[in-house]
Amino acid sequence: MRIKRTTPRSGVARRNRLIAVSTGLVAAAAFAVPSANATDAPATFSASQLKSVDASVLKADVPGTAWAVDSETGSVVVTADSTVTEAQIAQIKKQAGSNAGALTIKRTPGKFSKLIEGGDAIYASSWRCSLGFNVRSSSGAEYFLTAGHCTDGAGTWWSNSAKTTVLGTTAGSSFPGNDYGIVRYTNTSVSKPGTANGVDIVGAATPSVGTTVIRDGSTTGTHSGRVTALNATVNYGGGDIVSGLIQTTVCAEPGDSGGPLYGSNGLAYGLTSGGSGNCSSGGTTFFQPVTEALSAYGVNVY
Repeated sequence: MRIKRTTPRSGVARRNRLIAVSTGLVAAAAFAVPSANATDAPATFSASQLKSVDASVLKADVPGTAWAVDSETGSVVVTADSTVTEAQIAQIKKQAGSNAGALTIKRTPGKFSKLIEGGDAIYASSWRCSLGFNVRSSSGAEYFLTAGHCTDGAGTWWSNSAKTTVLGTTAGSSFPGNDYGIVRYTNTSVSKPGTANGVDIVGAATPSVGTTVIRDGSTTGTHSGRVTALNATVNYGGGDIVSGLIQTTVCAEPGDSGGPLYGSNGLAYGLTSGGSGNCSSGGTTFFQPVTEALSAYGVNVY
């Protein structure tokens, strides 16, 4: 669920596609695609075949799916939300062709969508998101990072819903494909700590599968979980496909978009992109790696 904005983006088709995350996420049930003959030994697939299957899922273009190559099991794990039909699953398998046996399909209740709001609440003209990380350029200019689907179409940002305290203006945005954006502070009087919920951010890195991570959001506060996949791709529908994401079990809800993902060691990992579920029953969530955004804009956490 990409954390969706609380209010649709007026006049912009992509913003009108932002939808609320449905509730009731439970543990996903997985089932592997069986081989043609149940008595056959399990097929093994090369790295090139797995790459081909990964590309075929993208080509199938089924909204509500997310996928990543799992090198440990030698498969491409596809997570399908509640909107994906059996016919669409069959479409994905057909697109994979003779390598369909490399697919592992998992079902997750709820609906993948962009979730807007987050760490500390930040407000655009018609929606709310979350501040990710405060950053600086080599010249000392001050900015903050958030989700690209938040900055997409946004100009001025405020720190309150009444829009009386300006934070700054959008200086860059990358979405879809990526999901990161940067806002330059224009208000010199606001505090810009280099922390996330009191944790001093000392650097940025890419977590490993299995790493315990923490997420902050303006809707649901602080929650933790673990990384389940790297380099995941998610299809939010309407052409909004984002790749290279960190997939986790951390819950999130509408309004948490753009918020920070980090470790108790003070390392910044990502920016909340989206997912499904809620913080009562759990969820599947996706994060834009922060290292990519830092490199793209030439800034650093502090």
